[in-house]
Formats: sequence, C-alpha cells, structure tokens
Amino acid sequence: MRPLKVVIVVIVVMGDCQAKLTDAWYAHRRQSAAPVADNAPMNRNIVYALLAAALFGASTPFAKLLIGEVSPVLLGGLLYLSSGLGLTLTRLVRDRGWQASGLARSEWPWLLGAIFFGGILGPVALLFGLTHTSASAASLLLNLEAVLTAVIAWVVFKENADRRIVLGMFAIVAGGVVLSWPAGAMAASGWTGPLAIAAACLCWAIDNNLTRKVSASDALFIAGSKGLIAGTVNTVLALSLGAVLPNALTLLSTAAVGFLGYGLSLVLFVLALRGLGSARTGAYFSTAPFIGAALALALLGEATTPAFWLAGGFMALGVWLHLTEKHDHEHLHEPLAHTHRHAHDGHHQHPHDFEWEGSGPHAHWHAHAVVTHKHPHFPDIHHRHGHEH
Repeated sequence: MRPLKVVIVVIVVMGDCQAKLTDAWYAHRRQSAAPVADNAPMNRNIVYALLAAALFGASTPFAKLLIGEVSPVLLGGLLYLSSGLGLTLTRLVRDRGWQASGLARSEWPWLLGAIFFGGILGPVALLFGLTHTSASAASLLLNLEAVLTAVIAWVVFKENADRRIVLGMFAIVAGGVVLSWPAGAMAASGWTGPLAIAAACLCWAIDNNLTRKVSASDALFIAGSKGLIAGTVNTVLALSLGAVLPNALTLLSTAAVGFLGYGLSLVLFVLALRGLGSARTGAYFSTAPFIGAALALALLGEATTPAFWLAGGFMALGVWLHLTEKHDHEHLHEPLAHTHRHAHDGHHQHPHDFEWEGSGPHAHWHAHAVVTHKHPHFPDIHHRHGHEH
C-alpha cells in the first residue's frame, strides 16, 4: 500500500503549488495590465495550459501504480467520476447553489461529442495501453495528442498554422516513432500498447477540437459534466463486467488523482482553449509527457534506453518550436456577441446596463464592434479570422 500513500502526498503538494502559481500570476497581471491583455505573447492562457500539462502529466505514472489495484476500465471510470463529483461540488460552492450552464442549444452536440470521445473512449484506451507499455514510454507517446489535435484543427476546423508550428509537429511525430518502435524487451508486447495509447490520443484530439467550440462557456460546468457522464458510464460498464470496487485507501488515492490530474487539469485546459485555440493549446499541453516520464523514472525505477532519450530530444525540439512561435499581423474583427468572463482591454470596450465599479474581471452578455488592428494573437474566441497565407 506504500505507493498509494505516495500518490496522495504528491497530489496534495501539486494542488497547493498550482494554487500558489495561479495567485502569483493574477497578482502580476493586476500590476502590469496590457491594453490587449488576452493576446500578449506570454499571458495567463499559456500558464493555464502549462499547469494543465503538469497536473495531467503527473497523473500518468500514478495511474500506472493504481492499475495493480484496480482494473483499467474501472480505474478510468473512477478517475473521471471523482473529477466530475469534485468539480460539481466546487461549482455549487462557487455559485452558492445550482445555476444554469448558459450553454446554448446548438452547443450541446459539441459537448456531448467531446464527452464520448475524450471521457469514455480515451481513458479506456490509455489505461489498456499502460498495461502493455512502460509508464515512461507511455508518457512520451502522449505527445501524439498534440499532433492529432493540430491536424484536426487545421484540416477540419481551418485553424491557422505557420511553418514553425508544422515543423514542431513533425519533430513530435519523429519522437513518437522512435519511442514506439519495438526493440529488445519491448518487442515482446509489440505494437499493442503504443497503438492503444495512440488511439487514446486520437480520441482526445477530437475531444479538444469539439471542446473548443464551447470553451467560452463555464469551464467548471464543461469539465464537471465530462467527468460525471464519462465516469458514470465507464464505472457501470466495469462493474457489469465483473470488476470489484477497491478498498477505501485505493478509492481515496484514485479520487485524488482524478480530481487534480483529470478534473482540475481539464478546467485549466478549457480556459487555455478559450485563449489559444486547439492546436496551440495542444502544443503547450504536450509538455505533460515529460513531467510524467520524469516521475515514472523517479518513482517506479524504470530503466531508460538511448531510444528513450533520442525520442525525448525530438519531442523537446517540437515543444520549443511551439513555445517560441509568434503570430502578429493586421486583422479584422467581425461583429460578435457572446458571454464569457473578461476584463476591459483592447477587445472589450462596451457599455453596461448594470452597475459596475469599472475594474476587475466579470461575465455578462456583450457585443463586439467591427475593428481592425495589429498585435500578437492566437486563434482564441475573438480571433477566428481567415488568413491569406
């Protein structure tokens, strides 16, 4: 039972660090607000994405520890169910009771599709893959999610991409191929584990792009709904197949990993989608496997090979290319009306039909007038314009 106690202690420390980092970031933003705050190259949206990556990356080796105590399908269900319950309770406390989601009728199909692919199929595929792959190798293979997210964003949803982003994706794919190629001890399991993890990445890539369509809505509601529905379906399925609930300590460990590694991570990821778009959020999130790999090596004592470090180098190059990307040109904002949490900056200069003290973030229905300007930006909820190149 000792590894389970390690899970609880480390997860609690991670949550405390996340809260302190977020508080520090907002304090910095209040002291140095930019005219177009949500589009500064290093802004809070990137912090959201990196914190989401840290929490999820750490959950992978911890899930590997828990697989010995719980069947993969049941573990996937419990991880998501605990995240959904925790986030729903958090939302109830925040809103002092149940409040409507504010999600438009046309947005529900996007959310339900995201739940099916990302919350039901993805976790089962990942946890099955973990049983046939080392935790460190699985952590690095999860970089494929960023590649597939970007491909779907570019091809299906026409999100803008430049040469640097594409080169970064090629580097990440190269790392995935090097890592997943069967050799030595890995040859015994062949492609089963890597293919299952790749399938999980595809499911989450579809999920990411569908979630982007509703990312302006309440992130707690989106993430909590995913957890509750996906967790319930997977847990009921596992129990119907003969799985047995683990003991109380294992349940507590699973709840801790699920709430922080899946629930809180997903809330931060939705906030990042709102500000960065699918491809770029996926790129920042691809730092998660490096954190997971480091923890797997430290906690599980897994051995490394030259191929492991070569793959890590390719993936690190790809992530660096994304982190250093700049996108700055003159662009036109078409008329737009929606509701989301915002502060008054270069994109939010509108009157209010209620009393407001004039500072701080707030949420209400508001309209954007036509404007043309030039500044660094990402394909967020305000920048979904076309490009000539």
